[in-house]
Amino acid sequence: MDLESSRIEFKSGLNEKLERSVVAFLNYHEGGVIYIGVDDGGNAVGVDDIDNVQLKITNRIRDNISPSTLGLFDVVVESLKEKPIVKIIISSGTEKPYYIKNKGRSETGCFIRVGSSVQPMTLQMIDELYRRRNHATLGRMNSPRGDLTFRQLKIYYEEKTLSLNERFKSSLELLTEGRRDNYVAYLLADENGASMKIAKYAGSNKVDLIENEEYGYCCLIKATERILDKLTVENKTFARITPTVRKEKNMVDKVALREAVINAIVHNDYSSGVTPLIEIYSDKITITSYGGLVDGMTQEDFFSCYSKPRNRELMRVFRDMELVEQIGSGMSRILKAYDRSIFKLTPNFLTVSFPFDGGFAEIEAVNEPIKIYEPINEPINEPINEPIKINEPINEIVMSQKIIALISLNPQISYAELASQINVSRSTVMREIKKLRERNLIKRVGSNKVGRWVVER
Repeated sequence: MDLESSRIEFKSGLNEKLERSVVAFLNYHEGGVIYIGVDDGGNAVGVDDIDNVQLKITNRIRDNISPSTLGLFDVVVESLKEKPIVKIIISSGTEKPYYIKNKGRSETGCFIRVGSSVQPMTLQMIDELYRRRNHATLGRMNSPRGDLTFRQLKIYYEEKTLSLNERFKSSLELLTEGRRDNYVAYLLADENGASMKIAKYAGSNKVDLIENEEYGYCCLIKATERILDKLTVENKTFARITPTVRKEKNMVDKVALREAVINAIVHNDYSSGVTPLIEIYSDKITITSYGGLVDGMTQEDFFSCYSKPRNRELMRVFRDMELVEQIGSGMSRILKAYDRSIFKLTPNFLTVSFPFDGGFAEIEAVNEPIKIYEPINEPINEPINEPIKINEPINEIVMSQKIIALISLNPQISYAELASQINVSRSTVMREIKKLRERNLIKRVGSNKVGRWVVER
């Protein structure tokens, strides 16, 4: 294991100085990692009753440090030399200076990393950090509307065997200091005005637009899953069949694409009303988020996979939903499959461009005769990909499933498009839509001409 450094600290056991070390990394521009169960020389000594230690660490970081650290740290169990250790991953905070609560924002409560040591901050340093603190965070911004409901969010938590009680807004930090719903709550509510677009073009530029779909106006978790489902369909698998082996590859590395989408959604600057944009061309997929790099983060920090969440409240919820794993792991997975040239950074935007041809080098290098095919990817809703015979009557339940799946993919889909896709008459579709609305499975928002369908979970 590496030696202690400006980003790594070892502790042979859990002691009273844990909060000092965590505060120092929160105030440090690169964040850092603390290993519990490792001595100063980097040797594993292990941790007894590791589950209890892991829980104590989480509670101490959450309860004893201010401002809130939720969404800024991970506590995971690892093994070193066959001995269990605890790894604490800490992001650089966006609301510096962080301090130990019972010491206050003072020289005895604020610390920073200097080399491999923890040093108290001077009053001048504390005042300067506080002056530069970004007060326009989503957690401090009021929701644009006050009639928010969270039925979808509660269902997602229940699916993860987690429960949200009547105080969930406080525990998830969905309230401002004035106890009003904040902008994070707005993004996670059943209905909102935030929507992300997926635009698809026939060629390699924006001249010929063939699709322009909206994904949103609902809980951000639901919108994220719908976008990931759509890209799973678009990211086709190509294969080369030889006499001895079949080689397969997606147009874009699946893991890297997923991580880039989630990073764009979690780290986007929603305070200006701009949302992420995904564009599919004939030769690439691009993902653009607004806000550029978080204040205080350099390009080298970014490519070194240091984490500084712009929206820590969203990060916390996405981790609960298992859409995000360890802090900072997303960039590592992208850079494992692609080099940094796929990124374009400007003061206001961050764009990732995944080329299709980059993924086929291994297949094209094979000199065997080729057979290329494009199988349908794993379906979002299995019945939607089943072939339908024109003259065969369609089961009503299957039809309902198909309609709901198609509406989920395209909330603006028309009766005629539904009829064409399902291979039934327009009047049949209208009749089934009426039944679905009466059962409160779907609803219409807006007018018949410019409105959209919403699937009720």
